[in-house]
Amino acid sequence: MTEREKMREGLLYDANYDEELIAERTRCKDLCFAYNQLKPSIVSEQEKIIRQLFGKVGKRFYITAPFWCDYGYNIEIGENFYTNHNCIILDGAKVVFGDNVFISPNCTFSTAGHPLDIEQRNRGLEYAYPITVGDNVWFGASVTVLPGVSIGSNTVIGAGSVVNRDIPDGVVAVGNPCRVLREITREDKKKYWRQAI
Repeated sequence: MTEREKMREGLLYDANYDEELIAERTRCKDLCFAYNQLKPSIVSEQEKIIRQLFGKVGKRFYITAPFWCDYGYNIEIGENFYTNHNCIILDGAKVVFGDNVFISPNCTFSTAGHPLDIEQRNRGLEYAYPITVGDNVWFGASVTVLPGVSIGSNTVIGAGSVVNRDIPDGVVAVGNPCRVLREITREDKKKYWRQAI
C-alpha cells in the first residue's frame, strides 16, 4: 500500500519523506503561490488556477488571496463559495463544502493530525480525517476546524471557535471547544433589518 493510499484510508502515513506526496504538495504550493501573486482584478486567471487545483468546483466562487492548501485535489466546493483572506485548508483527506458557504478571514480547516507517540511523530507519520460542511454555513473570523468534523447546514460558527466535534444543522455554535449556543430561529430574520426613514 502506498503512502497516498494510506492517507486516503485514514491510516498513519509518511507525510514528511514520501517522494510522491512531497511532489504533489510542491505542485500544489506552486499553484497557490501563482494564485496569490495575481492582481485581484485578474479573476479569469484566478478561477482557472482554482479549477486546476481543486477536485470539484461550482460555477460561482471567490477565494480571496492569500490562500494555501496541501494537495488541492481533496477539496470540493459547492455554488457561491466565498472565503476571505488567509484561508488554509490542509487537505490530506477530503474537505467538502456545500453551497453558499461563507468563510471569514484567518480560518483553518485541518484534516491532518499527528500521533501522540513521540517515535511515530518523529518518523514523519500523520493521519488525515475528512471534514464535511453543509449548505448555508457561515464561519466567523479565525475559526479552526479539526480532523474528522462534520458541520450541518444552516449553521453559524462564531469567531475564534475551535471545532473539534460534529455540529448539527441550524444552530449558532461558538467557543473553544466549540459548543452549540442555541438554535437559529425565525426571530433571527428580524435582527439586522432597519426600517427606512
